[in-house]
Amino acid sequence: MTNAQGYCKTREHSYVLVDIPGTYSLMAHSTEEEVARNFICFGGSDGIVVVCDATCLERNLNLVLQTMEISDRVLVCVNLMDEAARKNITIDLKGLSEKLGVPVAGTIARKKQSLDQLMKQLDDLVEGTQTASPYQVEYSPIIEQAIAMAEPAVKGRVEGKVNSRWLTLKLLDSDPSLMKELREYLDEDILEVPEISLALSQAREHLAKYGITNEILKDRIVAALVASAEKICRDTVQFHKTGYNEGDRKLDKILTSRFTGYPVMIGMLAVVFWLTITGANYPSQMLADALFRLQDQLTKAFLAVGAPPWLHGLLILGVYRVLAWVVSVMLPPMAIFFPLFTLLEDSGYLPRIAYNLDKPFKSCHACGKQALTMCIEFINLQIISSLFKCSIYDLFDSPYK
Repeated sequence: MTNAQGYCKTREHSYVLVDIPGTYSLMAHSTEEEVARNFICFGGSDGIVVVCDATCLERNLNLVLQTMEISDRVLVCVNLMDEAARKNITIDLKGLSEKLGVPVAGTIARKKQSLDQLMKQLDDLVEGTQTASPYQVEYSPIIEQAIAMAEPAVKGRVEGKVNSRWLTLKLLDSDPSLMKELREYLDEDILEVPEISLALSQAREHLAKYGITNEILKDRIVAALVASAEKICRDTVQFHKTGYNEGDRKLDKILTSRFTGYPVMIGMLAVVFWLTITGANYPSQMLADALFRLQDQLTKAFLAVGAPPWLHGLLILGVYRVLAWVVSVMLPPMAIFFPLFTLLEDSGYLPRIAYNLDKPFKSCHACGKQALTMCIEFINLQIISSLFKCSIYDLFDSPYK
């Protein structure tokens, strides 16, 4: 799991855009969340653009709020504004910007005009012409008191490098996945600094006095983030059609039910695999026949011009034949599987498969999303095995061997 890079130039600046793995949270329960969090914390970016879905803004605001706890150089991009309008959802972008305390841009990705506005606001963010005062999530009084007890010691050590309030909360949360990256970034083990260790111990004792364990602390942090996202959305998002997502909820009852979800999933994947593995045999055979008919014609052409046997063997029986094998065996399954898989993803069914399989996969320390990777690898295995079969058949059948 890694980041992808692209380049963009505006009238004012040239940017290196780093696309981090898509995630709904920075709590680091998965590899995607860990990679995203580490880059936001330690990547040294000049600005962070958080892309949200306008049709389910409340869910995405959880990530926005967590990002603003780490950095104040945040630009919120609310994409799919056309889809929101189609579902009769109105978003007060100006009000949302005022609530969050950071710039907000509404976009429709396929319309260049909205992207130009986004890049203009990004220029303003990088140049510092827009003053930002990010919304601060308020936790329960007990947790806030614990933060206040430990933050001064942490701030004295990391000021100007990492947001001290956020880091204090993570140290109290005892997030092991963060410690290794933090040691490499700071060139020291911050937990071994005496004043920080003492302050954290006192803060944890304060939490323990009120019965707040690590698990309870995590739950209360998440609850505060969700409550803040709900409050902001209540003030800035209007749903003019009361049953705008009623159809999705009805589908969820069928597709994620413990009684119907698995049979539907097995049936759907069985159809996709059958079309890819068995159904692809027909176009594969047609393609192979066409390509090998062309091989015969090329052979005749080589013989007609008096080409030496070694050249014919190298170019026609070697290069061309291998290319014909690979194309005829691999192209049809790929041309069938990936469009079907993309269709299932765009329809929202693949995330539901990941949800259904998350619990059984957790029993082996994995997550439901890995089921989707397994589906792709299963198809790859079938294609590779087909290539080996072609090689074996040709070994016995070819008159040129």
